[in-house]
Amino acid sequence: MKIVCDTNVLVSGILFSGNSRRILQAASQGVITICISAEILHEAQEVLLRPKFGLNAEEVASIIGLFADTFHLVAPATRVRAVRADPDDNRILEAALAAGAEFIVSGDKHLLALGKWRGIPILSPAGFVENTAGEPSGPADEQK
Repeated sequence: MKIVCDTNVLVSGILFSGNSRRILQAASQGVITICISAEILHEAQEVLLRPKFGLNAEEVASIIGLFADTFHLVAPATRVRAVRADPDDNRILEAALAAGAEFIVSGDKHLLALGKWRGIPILSPAGFVENTAGEPSGPADEQK
């Protein structure tokens, strides 16, 4: 199962426990494939370097390296303008389109408000975990 996670999910999954972490763990175990673009990777790096998280440049480089090694990198060829209120959110949609993603996972209100984009459901981390719990390839299966 291919998914695209918004930066907030990636950062939350690294720094905190909860559904975002469960999703990252499922990817590290090969249960799901998280697809990212270079733009998402760059944004994650910028966010993780914020002083409020207390990470140094070496720690952030290590995390970004882990993301690059674990996730599938896609190169979006098509630019979209579906989210006008926050155009930066479009990079998530572009990555999902390039990846042929089955889900977009985000905590962003603009993306979640879309509900579905080009047939791809947009779910919160909790919604994704709940939605895929009954499927053999779902991230919730790791707890069974």
